[in-house]
Amino acid sequence: MPSELEIKLDRLSRFLDRHKLDGVLLTRRDNFAWITCGKDNHIANNTPMGVASILATRESRVCLASTIEAPRIRAEELAGTGVEMIDFPWYDPDAKEKRVSDILAGRTIATDGETFGGLPLSALPPDFSDLRWSLTVEEIARYRDCGSRASRAMEETCRQLKTGMTGHDIAGVLDHHIHSEELNPLVTLVAVDDQITRFRHPIPKSIPMRKHAMLVTCCAMGGLIACVTRFVHVGAIPSELKAKQQAVCNIDAAVNLATRPGRTLGEIFDDLTRAYADNGYADQWKLHHQGGSTGYNPRDMVATPGHGVRVVENQAFAWNPSIVGAKSEDTVLVTSKAIELLTAPSKEWPKVMGKSSFGELERADILVI
Repeated sequence: MPSELEIKLDRLSRFLDRHKLDGVLLTRRDNFAWITCGKDNHIANNTPMGVASILATRESRVCLASTIEAPRIRAEELAGTGVEMIDFPWYDPDAKEKRVSDILAGRTIATDGETFGGLPLSALPPDFSDLRWSLTVEEIARYRDCGSRASRAMEETCRQLKTGMTGHDIAGVLDHHIHSEELNPLVTLVAVDDQITRFRHPIPKSIPMRKHAMLVTCCAMGGLIACVTRFVHVGAIPSELKAKQQAVCNIDAAVNLATRPGRTLGEIFDDLTRAYADNGYADQWKLHHQGGSTGYNPRDMVATPGHGVRVVENQAFAWNPSIVGAKSEDTVLVTSKAIELLTAPSKEWPKVMGKSSFGELERADILVI
C-alpha cells in the first residue's frame, strides 16, 4: 500500500500535469500541513497564512523561511521528513527575492498567497483544495486521535462549569483543556442562557451563566480540525428544551446519514431541509449555515441549495443544524460503508437517539450539572 506521502505526491503530479505547472509554492496553513503530512507553519492564529512556505515539485519539497522561523521549523516540524530547508534574512527583502528567484530558476510556479516581491508567480488554481478531501489511512488515524482528544477536552470543560462563571471564564477553561490535549483552538464560541436563543455565532462575553451554556470548539492537530458543540444545563431540563434538542438531533441524524460518497451537497441539503420541515421547524435552516465538508479547514465547503460538489470516499464532514436554543454538531468520517463519529461523546456523556427517514443515529444530549 502506498504511503500518505506517496499518495499526495501522485495527486500533486497529476495536478501539475493538468495545469501545466512545474510546481506549487504553498504558504497557507492548510496546504502546508497537507503537503508535509501534518506539520505546522503557523505563528498567529488569526490568519490562514503561515510563516514558512513549501515549494513542491514532482521531484522534491523545499521549505523557504526567514532566519527567524527556519531554526524552529527545521528542528520541531521538518526533522526527519526529507524536506530541505532554505532560509533568507528577515530584514532584507532584496536578498529574500534573489534567493527565492534562484530556487525557482525560471520554472512555472503557482502560489497560494506568498508572492515574494516581483517574482512571476501565478495564482494557485482553486481545484488544488480538492487534493485534500479524500483522507489517507495515516490521516484518518491522526483524525481519530484529534477527534478523541477534542471530545475529551470538551467534556472535561463541561463537567467543571458552575453557576456564575462568565462566558470568558468558560472559554478560558475550554481552551486550557484543548491545549492540554495538545490541540490548537482555532474557534471558541460560548453562549449562556438567553444568548443561546438570540445568537447563532456567540463569542464569549462577561455574562454570568445562570442555567444554561453552549460550548463550541474547532481545534486542530496535525492540520486536521475537529468541530464539536455541547450543551450544559443546571438542574432539570425544561420539557420545551428537551423537545428542541430531540428535534435538532433528528435533523442531525438525517443529514449525517444522507451524506454518502457520490452525492452532491445540494442533494444532501434538500434532505436536510426536509428533515427540518418533518420536525416542525421548516424555516430554521435559514438562520444559520448548516455546515459541510471539513478536514484542513473548519469548513472546506459550506453546503447550500443546489451545490454541485460531490462527496468523496474518506471525506470528513461537520454538519451543524440548529433551531432556536438547540444545536447538534460533531465531526464525522464518510465512507461508502458508513459514517464514523470522530468526535463521539464518551460512554459517560448523556445521549439521545436521533431518528430520521435515513435511520437512527445516537447524538450527544444536554449534560445536567
